[in-house]
Amino acid sequence: MICTFLCQGFHLLPFGCKLTVKQLQETMLCKYKDKIHLCMFIVLLLQLLSRTAAQSCANSCGEKLNTCSCHATCESLKDCCADYKQFCLDIEPYSGSLLGGRDFKILNATFEQNINLTCRFNSEILTEGYVDESGVGHCISPLLYESGWIPFEVSTDGVNYDRAGRWLSVHHSKLSPFYTIVMVNATQWQYYGTPNYLYTVTRDVPNVGTFVFTPQIAEKPYSLWDLGSMRIIPSTKPDGAQNVNALWSGAHAIAWHLEEAFRMDSAGWALEKCINWDKEEKAMPSFQTEIIDCPCTLAQARADTGRFHTDYGCDIEAGSFCVYHPGAYGAGQQCCYDSTGAQVLTGDSIGGSTPDRGHDWGDPPYKKPPRVPGFSHWKYDVISFYYCCLWSDNCEYYFTHRPSSDCRTYHPPRTAAVLGDPHFMTFDGVTFTFNGKGEYSLVHSPHYDLSVQGRTEPMKFENGTVAMATRLSSVAMRQKDSDIIEVRLGDQVDELQVLMNQQVLSFSEQKWIDLKGVFVFSPNPTNVTVMFPSGTGVEVRAGQGVMTLTVLLPHNLQNHTQGLLGTMNDDPEDDFTSSSGVIIPLNSSAQDIFTYCAGWAITNETSLFTYDSTYLLYEYYYAPKHDPSFIPNFSVTEDPEDPLLEPTLNLCAGEGASFCKYDALSMRSLEQGNATLLAYRSHTATRKALAPVQSCGWLSPPNHGQKEGTLYLEGATVDFSCNDGYRLYGSQERTCQADGTWTGRDTHCVAGRCKCSMRIDSDVLFQTTRWQRFPF
Repeated sequence: MICTFLCQGFHLLPFGCKLTVKQLQETMLCKYKDKIHLCMFIVLLLQLLSRTAAQSCANSCGEKLNTCSCHATCESLKDCCADYKQFCLDIEPYSGSLLGGRDFKILNATFEQNINLTCRFNSEILTEGYVDESGVGHCISPLLYESGWIPFEVSTDGVNYDRAGRWLSVHHSKLSPFYTIVMVNATQWQYYGTPNYLYTVTRDVPNVGTFVFTPQIAEKPYSLWDLGSMRIIPSTKPDGAQNVNALWSGAHAIAWHLEEAFRMDSAGWALEKCINWDKEEKAMPSFQTEIIDCPCTLAQARADTGRFHTDYGCDIEAGSFCVYHPGAYGAGQQCCYDSTGAQVLTGDSIGGSTPDRGHDWGDPPYKKPPRVPGFSHWKYDVISFYYCCLWSDNCEYYFTHRPSSDCRTYHPPRTAAVLGDPHFMTFDGVTFTFNGKGEYSLVHSPHYDLSVQGRTEPMKFENGTVAMATRLSSVAMRQKDSDIIEVRLGDQVDELQVLMNQQVLSFSEQKWIDLKGVFVFSPNPTNVTVMFPSGTGVEVRAGQGVMTLTVLLPHNLQNHTQGLLGTMNDDPEDDFTSSSGVIIPLNSSAQDIFTYCAGWAITNETSLFTYDSTYLLYEYYYAPKHDPSFIPNFSVTEDPEDPLLEPTLNLCAGEGASFCKYDALSMRSLEQGNATLLAYRSHTATRKALAPVQSCGWLSPPNHGQKEGTLYLEGATVDFSCNDGYRLYGSQERTCQADGTWTGRDTHCVAGRCKCSMRIDSDVLFQTTRWQRFPF
């Protein structure tokens, strides 16, 4: 194998032949009358064969042809063209690092050994493929500057690229360690002492699973590069060969190969780099106005799933608390929280929240700084932290340009839900039940071109008979020109299936998939989270045979929503506004509410759903969007003679009791009632976590003194004290008030005799959590 190094330079810089019956008759000699039927049979057979031959999937993947289909739905509808698998490619594995080098197989297709197999990505990047001894074709993924689904084509002659598939390019930190180079002593790599392929560290090394080498100063100009990645390739490939089978490490600082000046005086060398970065930052436009403030608490950050998500480098379940928020133009917000769930600011800890010029996840259209996933973040935000804070003690330079954003302007999202069989909870808090069968508009915002639609279907009892109640079975959504995402109940119990533009997505290799204008996260088959650029979050959970839907909308969609989940404007009285603008009272009868809800049925023209089975075609596509023949039970009777009544009443108590009783009694299932009760309480807890929190902003310690307390929310108190030999003037204690201001006066320490002391709680200062906001 060959160990090479990639350093980030950031100069980112078939034709059918149709023969008519007449032509056949003119060319065929049917001399005898008794053979005329055979002659015509041959004519018709040849015409049919000619027509069928023209219906090929070559250059037609994704299309529906006249006599067959090359669309992704053809397999379930059983109308695929005969050569569908040969030209519309399935691959394994389907994902790999954006740095390239992953060898993947082309499934369900065979190739001749002597062909010139070439793979083309994004219609421009060529890589050499090959055919193995069993006739299976292989491609090598190329170096890319973007993440997400990348279209690729395959040619068997180097000219005609008539076979198509898609490759998932992912951030290197999302890869399994099985497919990466793991740096065992990572700290030494960084502290010992776009892209261009630099130099080979060594070659012809036996592959025993590990490689150890003694770092050496690299020759110039290689030693001028500060960060990069290690690559391992077969020794049969020449040094610097691009787009060949390889394993990569993640991005890291490469202090081990830096110039002699770094080893002689690393702090002085780093300070010079830090000052140069400071000058570059001053010359660049500000980005901090483009990103929102961090949530005030960890609870808010975890609940605001439309805008924040756990940082790759942290695992909240393992005790680290991190979220990331992607902002505009590649920027992002990294929000850090301590063990109590309070936000940590850089004024109190080096591990505090920071804005990022280059968001770690990148930002469409990617490809150039500061939008390249991973490496832009390293260039603009991470390596500068090494210069100023880790390799030298000059953090003031760094935090001048990356100050913590507190939460004083943060607006929590509003949330609505659909749960049980099914019950609705609007953004303004109105609750109702609607058991219609059909496809309906749940949230529609013409102003933001956002649409979330829901499909309901009748539920069944354990014996298979149909109940007079329905469940949410599918949710489809899109914002502007994003990919259409549909989440529906799968064939297995409590399993969710995710579709992108009517094609099923697999999460077997990646739990997080970047798509066009949308992110999808599925940590397990029962949970799916979808995030849109507007900050809209859609969460879908499966349990007890039903779907639970939660929709989170940011503050700027206020007064810009309509649909079954209501008008988000803090006025519950207009939540029952029909598609024609008519408002019915909140105390309307169940039958009137049913009629109102039926009016929000969508049309085939506006539908975002996939119809890839006979059942879906005839029950929803060719049928009315609201089934007028399905009349549910509008209430349930609490019969004292019913043996299920007493355990139901014991189970269904407190908030959510009415929904719990309805589902338990109508479906004759305590499990169903309990699932509804838990979903209701979960939604209530989310609303509570997203309640607004007042912040008074950071307070600095006085010069020649200290402060005790790093919480700056309503009711929090901060105490001040002075060093020995100094006297305190101003307020010794200040408390955050409900109006966002601090009690008392500014605190100062002036020379004079004073005995003061303070205790610093290191746990509060240094046990931090990082959360990140998404890049759109």
